[in-house]
Formats: sequence, C-alpha cells, structure tokens
Amino acid sequence: MAGIQLDVASFCERGAKPINEDAVAYQQPQETYILENKGISLALADGVSTAEAGREASQTAVTRFLEEYYQTPDTWSVAGSGEKVLSTINLRLFRKSHEFVTTTKGYLSTFSAVVIKSRTLHFFHVGDSRIYLLRAGEMTQLTTDHVATIDANRTCLSRAIGMDSRLNLDYGHRELKAGDRLLLTSDGAHDFISAAQLQQLLAADASASEISQAIYRAAVAGGSDDNLSAIVVLVNQLPESNLEDYSAQLTRLPFPPDLRPGMKLDGYLVVRELFASSRSQLYLVEDQFSDHSSASRQRCVMKTPSRNIEDDLSAIDRFIQEEWIGRRIHSPYVVRVIQQQRRRTALYYLMDFVDGIGLDQWIAEHQPPSPKLSIGIVKQIAEGLRAFHDNEAIHQDLKPANIMLTRSSIDAGNPQALIVDFGSVYVAGLAELQRPLVHEGALGTASYSDPLYLLGRNPGIQGDVYALATIVYELFTGHLPYGEAIEECRNAFDYDRLRYRSAIRHNAQIPVWFDAALEKGVAFDLYERYQSIDDLMRDLTQPNPMFLQTDPVIEKNASSLTLWKLLSGFWFLSFLLLIYLFSRL
Repeated sequence: MAGIQLDVASFCERGAKPINEDAVAYQQPQETYILENKGISLALADGVSTAEAGREASQTAVTRFLEEYYQTPDTWSVAGSGEKVLSTINLRLFRKSHEFVTTTKGYLSTFSAVVIKSRTLHFFHVGDSRIYLLRAGEMTQLTTDHVATIDANRTCLSRAIGMDSRLNLDYGHRELKAGDRLLLTSDGAHDFISAAQLQQLLAADASASEISQAIYRAAVAGGSDDNLSAIVVLVNQLPESNLEDYSAQLTRLPFPPDLRPGMKLDGYLVVRELFASSRSQLYLVEDQFSDHSSASRQRCVMKTPSRNIEDDLSAIDRFIQEEWIGRRIHSPYVVRVIQQQRRRTALYYLMDFVDGIGLDQWIAEHQPPSPKLSIGIVKQIAEGLRAFHDNEAIHQDLKPANIMLTRSSIDAGNPQALIVDFGSVYVAGLAELQRPLVHEGALGTASYSDPLYLLGRNPGIQGDVYALATIVYELFTGHLPYGEAIEECRNAFDYDRLRYRSAIRHNAQIPVWFDAALEKGVAFDLYERYQSIDDLMRDLTQPNPMFLQTDPVIEKNASSLTLWKLLSGFWFLSFLLLIYLFSRL
C-alpha cells in the first residue's frame, strides 16, 4: 500500500503471574494486492485466568484471526471478513470448552483487533481489553468494557470469545489521519495506570518502542498483579486515495461471460471447459504471467458462477463463500484453492488442476473392486472430511462425482483421492451473520445426501457420515444401500417405506460386521447412526464385536419356530394314528 508508514511496537509479559495468558500479534502483508485489499492487522487477547484453558484460548484467537482474515475473499468487506472469521473461532473455542465438566473451566478470552486499510481504521472487540485512539492530544476509548458488577469490589466478564455459541461482537470504524496514535491494552496494563497518565505516555515525543516500554514500566509501578500486554501504533503517513470505494466495487464484481477456448480473463487463457451446471462452470486455464514458456505455464481451474443465479443473492453469497471455505481447508485430500494475487475484473476463483477421473467413473470400471484399494480410497476421503469438520464446516454434498482420483496415482496402482467441490458446504457459526445461507431442501444429490436435509433438518456431521457410508456401500457393491427408489422419495412417508439392502447380496465377499457397519452408517434415525467419521471408520476397518454376536431376537424367534415345528409334527402323527385306528373299526 504505497504511502502508508506505521511505527508499531508491543509487549506481552507474564508480570506477577506464573504463566502468561495474554497474546499479541501484528501482520503487514508483503504482497501489494493483499495489502491493498486486506490491509494491516493487529490483535490482542487476554485469556480468562479463571478458565482452565485461557492461555490456549488467547493464542488460538490471535493466531487464527490473523491467519484466516487474510484467507477471506477480496470480494468481502473488512467488517464481513472479521465477523465471519471471529464467529468460527468463537464456535471452535466454545465447543472445546465442553471438554470440561465444570462451568468455571473452558477456552475463554477477551479479544480486540484493529485492521488498517487505506485511510480507515476498523476495530473488533469483545471483553474488557481496550482500544484507544489519540488524535491532536485528545485520547478516546473506542471500545466498551463488557463487564458485569457483582458487588462494590467485584466485577466479571459479561462477554468473551468462547463464552457462548453465538458471538456478540462489537465492530466499528473511523477515518484515520496522519499523526493519529493507537493503543491496544489488556486489563493488566490499563487498570493500573490512570487515564491521564496513559494519555500523557501515548502522546510522548518518542518511538512506538519507547512508548510501549514506558507504559509497561508504569503498569508495573502501579502495582499490576496480572499479565501485561499492549500494542502501540504511530500512524506516520497514509495514502492519499481512499480504497473503501474500491472495496465496495469488489463486492459488486460482474459475472464473467461464457468463456470459450482461446479467450482470456485477467491474464488467464481458457484451454477448455471442464464442467457446467445450472449453478457454475469450471474451466481449465493457463496463467499467462506465470512463465514466458507456454510448456511451463501454471495450469489451474477457474470456477465461475452461472448467469442463472445473477438475481439470487443467496446463491451469489454461497459462491463467494466457497473461496473462503476452500482456503481454510488444508489437507492433501482436499483440492487447494489458490489465493488471488492480482486484481479481478469479474467474479470467479481459482483452484489447483487435478488431472484424474471421478470416483464415479472408477467405481463403474472396477467391479468387483479390490478391497485393499477401496478401503485405501475410503480412508483418504475420511481424512478429507475430517479437515472440513476440524474447521466447523459440513460438506453436505459428498458424492463420487465430487471426488477425484489422480491419474498418476491410478497408474501407479495406489489411487489418491481428493474432494474437489465446496458448493454446498455449510459453516457453523455463520448463519447469524449478514445474509445467511438458505437451504431450500437438499443442496446435495438425493442418492448420497442425508434425507433429513430434504425434510428440513440439518444433521450436521452425521449428514457427512451418511454420505460417506453410502459411497463406501457403492464402492464395494456398485449399488446404493436403499436402491434406486430413494431418488423418488419426497417426504417422510416415502423414506419410511425403504429398507436397507444387505451389501452381501451384491458382494458375497463382504463380511457380516462390515455390512452391519454400513447399515448403521446409513440409518435414517440419527440416534442409530454413527456420531462421527471416526466412529464409522473404526467399525469399517476392524470388526466390532457387537456385530458378531447372535441377535437375541432372531435366536428367540428361531427357538420358538423349532418348538412349533415339533408340536406340529407331534399333532400330525397323532392325527395319522387316529385315522388308522378308526379305519380298523
């Protein structure tokens, strides 16, 4: 960002406490495009000392915010990016807090962050850390302390990141001016320095490093008995132009035209169309700026939205969100979304090109399958799904057509699987932000999507469990667990009439315990279905003793049947004897 000059310094010390539960961080991107579109970010967090995992909470909040904020699409505003990222971080910490049995323990932390983009200051805040702005000798506290008074001498946090499943976050923005000074502090610093002294220290004619050290010494001298942290920012120079208007234009990027081989868009040469649907198109493209030699130019996949959704704001939001979701998922079993390095003139995003075939094609060509190869593929798909679930994301549309096997790995006799589509992914914690994802029925494919989607319910992770179990069933049998009739189901009554078809009837080599695991994986009742991918994979890779026991109901019925057979035989013989005796009379 030409023209911006900041002097930044910070401290983060344990002070009088045995461990330091505070965390601070600062990031200024080196890439010009990212700097212009995302700005410079600073964050401070103070782990709640009464919580068991306050240190982990503050570190997680700060590091993940700086990492994930820069992974959000450049088509998102600073406010929208920050809120979405912090909402997912909050939900992650909240769920980890449930590992503890007492309510006083958990992953709780205050959080205050600043993003400086062009000539605008954006700030995010929850808890009792603070953000100050000093301008022309007058200091203003931009944030409000989220505390509740218990009595005259005691207060407690009323808000913190990780405290609730929904994050009640404060956001604000101010125009910046050259000469402004910013200060972010934890309560271990500002609670032990008077407002007048803090303003005097921040206004001193000194460098950011000298000011931060002076604030630290003042807090210690004031008797601080807590961890101490602060970030000092001196705004020495700002760019002349304001890029906020440009940012707003990014969120209204036009849809690209229908692309044909030989056409170029933002320096990407279209080689051929790979796929087209009512929602999007995929093109194989070459980056004309990657290398002067056509033989070594980088090839990637460009995904563009279909013109069918131009008037569907919810569908456009889903498309834009796909890029962010893909950039958050880091797994060798999930296709990589490429970070944009130059300005876009239309709405699209880029992914790595996977030279291979769809799992649906591989299944059709490998019946009956090799159990060793098949279970290897299943393990890779499961690892890919775990990467989604670790980021609070549910795939919702897992199917063989959305899984690619690389051609080189197939030729080597060891197929490598990658999940390649994010079009229906749901991210927990985002539903309350801005325009929520709207699930009109099932976004996925009826053969593989949990029927509960169609019935208006969100089964969460268990929906992906159902899809994976269905894929495993088809992989080993070439059929679907409920047959083709599932495609015709429209309501709960239709699904009630369906019955699981034993995989053994299609493939006699399938063990009884493996078949039982598949049946449990595709159970319509969530109480009967596996709770997680790990649970399903455990029973698919090693026999569950429960599935090897004789069914007591079947055994009882078999015993009853034997008894009735004996009684019937006895009465039949008695009847023959009576006929014989009467015939002698």
